[in-house]
Amino acid sequence: MKFVSFLLVLLSFSAAPAAAKQKDPLLTLGELPNASLLFEENGKERLSKRADQPMVPASTLKIVTALAAIDKLGLDYRFTTDFHLDSKKQLWVIGSGDPFMVSEELALVALALKERGLASVSSIVLDGSRYGEDLFVDGRTDTDNPYDAPLSALAANFNTVAFQRKKSKGLQQAEKQTPLTKTARQLGEVKLKGYGANRVNLKTRERAETYFGELLAAKLAEAGISVREGETIRFAKWKGSNKPFYRHENSRNLGQVIKSMLESSNNFIANTLFLYLADKDNGNTLEMADARLEMQRWIKREFGWKNYSIIEGSGLSRGNKLSARQMLQAVKAFEPYRELMPRYKGKVLAKTGTLRGVSSYAGFVNRKGAWQPFSLLINQSVSGAFRKHVAEAMADNNRLPALCDSLKC
Repeated sequence: MKFVSFLLVLLSFSAAPAAAKQKDPLLTLGELPNASLLFEENGKERLSKRADQPMVPASTLKIVTALAAIDKLGLDYRFTTDFHLDSKKQLWVIGSGDPFMVSEELALVALALKERGLASVSSIVLDGSRYGEDLFVDGRTDTDNPYDAPLSALAANFNTVAFQRKKSKGLQQAEKQTPLTKTARQLGEVKLKGYGANRVNLKTRERAETYFGELLAAKLAEAGISVREGETIRFAKWKGSNKPFYRHENSRNLGQVIKSMLESSNNFIANTLFLYLADKDNGNTLEMADARLEMQRWIKREFGWKNYSIIEGSGLSRGNKLSARQMLQAVKAFEPYRELMPRYKGKVLAKTGTLRGVSSYAGFVNRKGAWQPFSLLINQSVSGAFRKHVAEAMADNNRLPALCDSLKC
């Protein structure tokens, strides 16, 4: 699956660059009243503008979330999902919050169950109780956009669904690996009236987990596992103590999950990792409030920050506040993992952050063969390309002096 094709989680709300020739960003950055920047070269500050002013970081916050997750879980960590089979041939699925259970991964699950002798199931019972009942994510809104997907302990395709309709044809699946389930078809009939294609989020946790069960049932059937006609999908808490019939480890490790999260700016993955900060390795219920406390403890231990705010892990919330100096500290700590960041024109490895009126960029620029850290946090409307122009200028030895002049450094 080409995840970038449907992970529509990074939208630019900035105006497009004007057709007329714009003023060189090297000269305009210093004029922006709500922008902060900190750039170091070989361990020394080279550029600085309001570096200690708390700012909304948007999705650059995912760098901090990734760091905390790596510290807690390790790059080789793999999310697991347990499958139990009871005497009534009911397949119980106990979710732990695997954020990368995509269609192809569910196909691997079905094949593994088949190899272990599973020939038929009477029903599928879903246990998503690992997550607390009310997982409110500040900044998440009631849109259909994939970046507003709900959190759930059992999730397929990042709790989004895609469909399409072509001329003279009815509603169809948009991906060959993802059949149209009952829930997907119902959503498609409502969300796609004309021709074309669309991907929407599943809005509610119950709908998301139901869709997971439907897609699992379809993958079981594809693998040759008989699923009773008109099979029921229900919710219940597993109370058994025996070992699972099968424990699935995701084919992707945490490093691969983080790389995808940063490249696609996937809010669903980010807040799953954020929730996992509260994991006690004893099956405890994961809550956002507990995750915030764990993030605070980790930040106190790792950085000792004082004046900051982290409400959730994706950058959706405008209540998140970091200074350029704090973000630069996080970027520097991320240096061993910098290749997980999106690459731009070979000279920049960095994460963007975009909300309406927020345009951020943080990572590394390559100067004279060495990667140097920077953080740029802008809390006002600028062109979508502005931040990348600034990063390019920092990498260019001929343009850096002009940028310094504009900042009066």
